[in-house]
Amino acid sequence: MLHKPASPQKEDNAIPYKTRLGVRMFIFYALIYAGFVVINITKPVLMEKTIVFGLNLAVVYGFGLIILSLIMALIYNRLCTKAEKASEGDK
Repeated sequence: MLHKPASPQKEDNAIPYKTRLGVRMFIFYALIYAGFVVINITKPVLMEKTIVFGLNLAVVYGFGLIILSLIMALIYNRLCTKAEKASEGDK
């Protein structure tokens, strides 16, 4: 059984840009997540505080992390697609 792409792939000249972007976005998200962990370790009682609609900080922060990751994925996809199209135009 061959494990090849279904269609021929062109060389991707945007790989360095996409790599830098991905690492930067990962570091940004990791810092936000680290804040969540630090709050849980240092002041766990703070996570019990009601923030909005009867939800505590732990739930709001957790959902915020999930929503942030989805938004960042959309941004990453948009920027990478733009970079790929620009690199195709450079040829």
